[in-house]
Amino acid sequence: MSKPTVAIVGRPNVGKSSLFNTLYGERISIVHDTPGVTRDRIYATATWREREFVIIDTGGIEPAGDDVILQGMRAQAEVAIATADVIVFMVDLKSGMTAADKDIAAMLRKSGKPVVIAVNKSDKVGEPPAEMYEFYNLGLGDSDIVPISAAHRLGIGDLLDKIFEHFPAPGEGDEDEGRIRVALIGRPNAGKSSLTNKMSGSDRSIVSDIAGTTRDAIDVMIDNKFGSFVLVDTAGMRKKSRIEDSVEKYSMVRALSAVDKADVCVIMIDASVGITEQDTRVAGVAHDSGKASIIVINKWDLIDKETGTLEAMTKMVKERFSFMDYAPVIFISAKTGQRVDKLWEAIVKANESSEKRLSTGVFNDMLTEAVAMVPTPQDKGKHLKIYYGTQVAVKPPTFALFVNDTELSHFSYERYIENQIRRNFGFEGTPIKILMRNKKGEQT
Repeated sequence: MSKPTVAIVGRPNVGKSSLFNTLYGERISIVHDTPGVTRDRIYATATWREREFVIIDTGGIEPAGDDVILQGMRAQAEVAIATADVIVFMVDLKSGMTAADKDIAAMLRKSGKPVVIAVNKSDKVGEPPAEMYEFYNLGLGDSDIVPISAAHRLGIGDLLDKIFEHFPAPGEGDEDEGRIRVALIGRPNAGKSSLTNKMSGSDRSIVSDIAGTTRDAIDVMIDNKFGSFVLVDTAGMRKKSRIEDSVEKYSMVRALSAVDKADVCVIMIDASVGITEQDTRVAGVAHDSGKASIIVINKWDLIDKETGTLEAMTKMVKERFSFMDYAPVIFISAKTGQRVDKLWEAIVKANESSEKRLSTGVFNDMLTEAVAMVPTPQDKGKHLKIYYGTQVAVKPPTFALFVNDTELSHFSYERYIENQIRRNFGFEGTPIKILMRNKKGEQT
């Protein structure tokens, strides 16, 4: 089930980044009094009423004119609006309604998305200030208007309640329900669009040697002998320092959104370039999101091969991607279609692994055997005791171990338990989470 997405939009310097930081709980968006400081869209996950959602912070929207930065900021906001399920439109009580606010309201009306208007810098939340009512003239119909102070954390709960009311019901709007959703991710020019075209059997993506041709994520429905899929070709992920074109900045966030909604991530590496630090960062996005993943070495047909070339490359991949050694490695040519069938098989298997459930009885039999083979860690003569374990979630498969004292646990032993799970039950292609809980239910 994908998380609802909330975009915070508004003209520059109305407090969008302050609100973003308040909702997320960390100061990760630059806050400054100079209009236009937040030029990148920032993307993070928050929780309200036990429902996770994604928040997107945008640069301020202003009439673009000839200013490249303002054009980019407007493009950024347009992508955020298109991606969002709910839009928070921030305005400033102190400066009142402006012509720019009216322009933004017109854009939001065209989007057809639910809008909650947050009137910021309302320092006396409780009784709505009289000045607030002029914002009903924005013409956004029945949109809720909520007075807040992002800087002083006032009215935030009321705002979140109004946002929550517009969240789609769990599973609602998933036209691709029952399909495996696959995100193709990687550096620009790794061959994602070529692979999309080969897998879909049609030229749905622009294929070019110019890095960054795919600005947005493109969804393609595919039915074949392997099953039913939604293939998402994303814009290439670059290092932030390399993202110079303002539109590309926002494509990165669209790619992150695609990962969030994916069942399986295909991490594409250009064999002709080799493995770069950015490749491992891209893979880390999928791993940290708990996504089933496959590492694909593309353009293998361009490599001069000798005896042991494939084995040497496989070893290098396993070393550089040691944090996700569960991911199978497949060598393909998106251009010729070489081994693409193998990729389809790996996608299906990785998705099945991510959805696999073990009964509590079977899991505890394995756990007892694992502890007998390698005793639990100890500290100052006190042993970690594992009373029992159970699987508590899928996507990724998550196991809770109930113990006498979580402080006695050690990463190396948790990794040992994970390896035993894989040795006994497979789970190829998916990360596994191990949670330690003590008798009181506390978690590490």
